[in-house]
Amino acid sequence: MSNQSHSVPHFPPIRKLWKPAVAAGAGGTTLVIWFEEIIAFAADFIGVILLTIMGGLICLFDNIIFKSRIPRQDDLQDTSKGVKK
Repeated sequence: MSNQSHSVPHFPPIRKLWKPAVAAGAGGTTLVIWFEEIIAFAADFIGVILLTIMGGLICLFDNIIFKSRIPRQDDLQDTSKGVKK
């Protein structure tokens, strides 16, 4: 009988594959979360840019459409011509 104790590997494939499994599992999840955050930030950033552009277009169309309602200089100068006394 020997007094030396030696450990018998019960599950050798698991001992060989635990590091790649942990790296792939945690790394894959981290990459997906980072990718999701980048997409969310880009969507917010694009929304702010489009909101600014749409606001500018609304102001531009407002000026173009309602410019005809602004009194002209001819309308303001001679107001007494058409009035009957």
